[in-house]
Amino acid sequence: MSGQTRVACVLLAPWVLTLVEREHPGLPVAVLNEAGKVVHANAAATLSGVNVGMKEAAALSRCPELHAEVVRAPSAQAAWTELLETLYARYSDRVEGREPGVAYLALGVQGARDLAAALHAPVGHAGSVEVAHLAALRARPGEVREVASQPAGKAEEAFLALTPLEHLPALGLTPAHVERLRFLGLRGLADLLKWSAAQREAFLGVDIARGLQRFLKGQRTTVVGRHTPGQVIEASLSTDQPLMEPGEAQAALAELVPIVWAELRGRTCAYLTLHADTMGGRLSVTRRLKWPLDGTGLERLVVQGLQSSDALSLGVDRITVQLSGLAQPSRMVSLWTGVAELQVTTDVLQRFPDALVKVHWLDPFAYIADARYEWVDWLTGEVRPTPLTPPRPAPASRARRHETAVNRVLAFFEGASL
Repeated sequence: MSGQTRVACVLLAPWVLTLVEREHPGLPVAVLNEAGKVVHANAAATLSGVNVGMKEAAALSRCPELHAEVVRAPSAQAAWTELLETLYARYSDRVEGREPGVAYLALGVQGARDLAAALHAPVGHAGSVEVAHLAALRARPGEVREVASQPAGKAEEAFLALTPLEHLPALGLTPAHVERLRFLGLRGLADLLKWSAAQREAFLGVDIARGLQRFLKGQRTTVVGRHTPGQVIEASLSTDQPLMEPGEAQAALAELVPIVWAELRGRTCAYLTLHADTMGGRLSVTRRLKWPLDGTGLERLVVQGLQSSDALSLGVDRITVQLSGLAQPSRMVSLWTGVAELQVTTDVLQRFPDALVKVHWLDPFAYIADARYEWVDWLTGEVRPTPLTPPRPAPASRARRHETAVNRVLAFFEGASL
């Protein structure tokens, strides 16, 4: 049973806090939002009096050695993609990272133990994705919590009966649901099992309650999807002497950017990451990219990122350029592109002659809708009256306009009105 490949869940949430902790090991760290308030703090910072919601100045007054920083979403996503690539290369070809901070792998128990020791993170090992996640929530860092899947399922049922209320979001419940259940006096999944299916639907909502009901009946996810490699393109350059001059760094980047650009092969990417290894550690900068991309703009963005990191003042021993979030761009040429599509249009018009109309612009700057545009027939071009474009009176002929003008002049002199 120990050698059987099952599902392993490694828990690194909240990912932004884990990322900062790994960059500054052994220190009290906190993650700030854009307003400068603490959103996450590790155990060392919490013991020093740092709480969630504090201003940065208040947190530093309680813990002077606190390291607090704002982690941008592109940086966190790029680091998570890089970790998934590492897990794929070292542990298993079946890796899923559905959300940053929670990864699922197809592993045996020995591989799960090696993974927990390497990442010093809690790992759950079970026969399904959901149970493995619950097991990881109850494991300690560097420990594997294994849930045996016996034919009768007694061990798994006993494990699920002891699931506390705080771990139910792993089964789809929201924090608001957990808070309401706690207010009612429920302590865990065992108390929720005493409710009927109708009571759970009325309290949790139809979608969440039915998902929970399927889980309780044994309908669980037992297979981890295959990971698609190559989601990160990387090029590195090491130097004999540390780079400290902007000209030297620009020359080095001019060699790296064409390598990753050629490897891109017409694809688009979401994030650009630059790593600069210095004597003081690794400095990283991540930028979100917009399509369309070009090699010149990519090189200019890399140079700007290196300047903003201020790594040259420490001396750069190694530079790494990464592109992540790869995708194949698609472009829609037109609405009707081929003969078959044109035949569809003809068939539609034969069955429904009034189905298609198009806009004929009269005056785009007019203030009144019927003076700005009008709907015309797709084939004939005749005006199609609508509530926004009421029927217009037919324009008078030139002879009729001349006769009207003459009558108005005669009426003026004769003192009569038309």
